[in-house]
Amino acid sequence: MIHLFSHPSSVFAAIFSLCLLLASSPGAHGQTPQKIVFLGDSITAGYGLKKEEAYPAMVQQLAAADGHRLQVLNAGLSGDTTAGGLRRIAVLAKRPIDILVIALGGNDGLRGIAPKVSQANIEAIVDRVRKAQPDAKILVAGMQMPENMGKDYTDAFRKVFAEAASNKNAHALPFLLEGVAAKPSLNLPDGIHPNVKGQTMIAAHVYKALAPLLR
Repeated sequence: MIHLFSHPSSVFAAIFSLCLLLASSPGAHGQTPQKIVFLGDSITAGYGLKKEEAYPAMVQQLAAADGHRLQVLNAGLSGDTTAGGLRRIAVLAKRPIDILVIALGGNDGLRGIAPKVSQANIEAIVDRVRKAQPDAKILVAGMQMPENMGKDYTDAFRKVFAEAASNKNAHALPFLLEGVAAKPSLNLPDGIHPNVKGQTMIAAHVYKALAPLLR
């Protein structure tokens, strides 16, 4: 007959070993999902589509398929600019943020806002987030303007995002709409906003840039 409690020290040792095993097991870590905020405009908001058809929701699905638990906040707002994002981040940064994706600037360009102003706003967004959430990782997604905006402006605008990321030691995604912009089959009839297929391509593009930042 086995007396389980005849040697208390052995029982305690076994329990202690079990606790260590559970603490080191994969299921014990990563239980708290990483909180990702997508600060963007109508493209991020999924204009003309359901919320689950916008790329932030699809990024969450892609991450889940790879075993990552994310808590995604789609802070996309139609018509928003980098200045609007700077105002909104004051409130958003009060909540925990593990990763911030800045996907603003398209409306700045369409309004002809000076590139240096947009860059200053993006850098200020980074500063505000880091002040509130020092450990947050930040990804700056670039935008581009059509050629009819003029070569000087489009060239200067294109540099804004990479320079802002470099100046603030953030991560950069060269062009959010890579492979999607100006393709009728990937956009709604307005020719500006991605359709579901276009959003799917953006999600894959963004997730590839985000993957190295995930736990």
